[in-house]
Amino acid sequence: MSILVKQALISVSDKTGVVELARALTEMQVAILSTGGTAKLLAQNGITVTEVASYTGYPEMLDGRLKTLHPMIHGGLLARRDVPAHMEAIKDAGIEPIDLVVVNLYPFNETIAKPGCKLADAIENIDIGGPTMLRSAAKNHTGVAVLVDPADYQPLLDELQANAGTVSAATRFALAKKVFTHTAAYDGAISNYLTGLDAEGKSQDYPESLTLQFARVQAMRYGENPHQSAAFYRDLAPAAGSLASYTQLQGKELSYNNVGDADAAWECVKTFSEPACVIVKHANPCGVATGGGTLDAYQRAFQTDPTSAFGGIIAFNRPLDAATAEAVSKQFAEVLIAPAYDAAARKALESKTNVRVLTVPPAAGGNRYDFKRVGGGLLVQTPDAKNVAATELRVVTRKKPTDTELQQLLFAWRVAKFVKSNAIVFCGDGRTLGVGAGQMSRVDSARIAAIKAKNAGLSLAGSVVASDAFFPFRDGVDVVAEAGARAIIQPGGSMRDEEVVAVADELGLVMVYTGHRHFRH
Repeated sequence: MSILVKQALISVSDKTGVVELARALTEMQVAILSTGGTAKLLAQNGITVTEVASYTGYPEMLDGRLKTLHPMIHGGLLARRDVPAHMEAIKDAGIEPIDLVVVNLYPFNETIAKPGCKLADAIENIDIGGPTMLRSAAKNHTGVAVLVDPADYQPLLDELQANAGTVSAATRFALAKKVFTHTAAYDGAISNYLTGLDAEGKSQDYPESLTLQFARVQAMRYGENPHQSAAFYRDLAPAAGSLASYTQLQGKELSYNNVGDADAAWECVKTFSEPACVIVKHANPCGVATGGGTLDAYQRAFQTDPTSAFGGIIAFNRPLDAATAEAVSKQFAEVLIAPAYDAAARKALESKTNVRVLTVPPAAGGNRYDFKRVGGGLLVQTPDAKNVAATELRVVTRKKPTDTELQQLLFAWRVAKFVKSNAIVFCGDGRTLGVGAGQMSRVDSARIAAIKAKNAGLSLAGSVVASDAFFPFRDGVDVVAEAGARAIIQPGGSMRDEEVVAVADELGLVMVYTGHRHFRH
């Protein structure tokens, strides 16, 4: 059932669009109640408004902390229109129904994001009256419409104007759900902040109680396997440049596995400053290369492992042109990701209706935390954002790397961070040559990486190798040297480091330590 809006209460911290909203409501003969700064702004713009203090007969007090917590306000919000006793009670008390609430909250998140924010400042920006009005209105959505987001102002006005000043039940319910989501996130942010402080008020890395909130993007046909159900959720405010900021230009709906693999590809490719291409299969890079342009990078990445690239995810860190799009369209790919596509590239891809073509903003940045669900709990950590510079490397062998070898070692190390442990990555000339991933022993990863290169017809002579963690025994070094590698980058830290370095010296290899490992489980 629709309701007729006769009286609205407007009290906002974010003044975006509020003057236009109030003016349009006034033109529809809606009476406006308001508070403090909002009332002043509306009056300055020639809008007739009644201040809440005047309406309730009770002045604001406690520096504005107490103004809307009054029966004249909450009686008008909470009275059920379908219960005669409720309506009789507010009539006897001289309370008019409030049909529309427009409220947004003190800027708590913006306050705590400021450098040097003090606890007292954060506490002062915890809204009390605002959430109370929002929740009252949302609870009684059968008789009250409520707006918490300026983006909803115009759609509501459009509905009012098209329906003689009435709002449908469907709209009121949708707006009410949005309110409870908003207030839950607001309270969650307060809880995360306060429980993230120790007894002395100093910030801790992890709050005692962690509240998370995500918005559903889509329900999926199934999860990792057809017998599992699944859905994709994104952060309410996704990190800049994250996969969740994607726009899909064409193709079928993304699947559960598509999203996971696409994230792995995008996170890897966006770490390169040169034009780069990353091809991922089952969450592991099977080909990574930089080049003079996207076509060159793609061709070099594809050559690493053409077999595994079949049905893979392909990501670029540069806009795609027609030549690259035409080359990519010749292989079967599940997902294609780039910051943008020119018109000719879109044309070249349009016949590949099964390929999911995504754009993702190229901004740097990432999630604040990584999560892994376990039985009855949640593991939380900071993302692995560590990048090693040449100046941080420690040469541990008699033989020193050339400048070219040093650059290739850093390239290989960058790729190894995105390969499942145990990871061994052969590289040369700004491209991967063989990738061994996810084995229980490091020497088996080394053997697999060499086999992959051989199967692709690639020579490992003079190549470099990255190992995501230390070599526990000499066998892994023997395998990569026999395959043709001449330089190794690894974290170091094994009980047998001296033995491993001695083997490298014996074989005439370069070995450098990063001092940091990149386990990826």
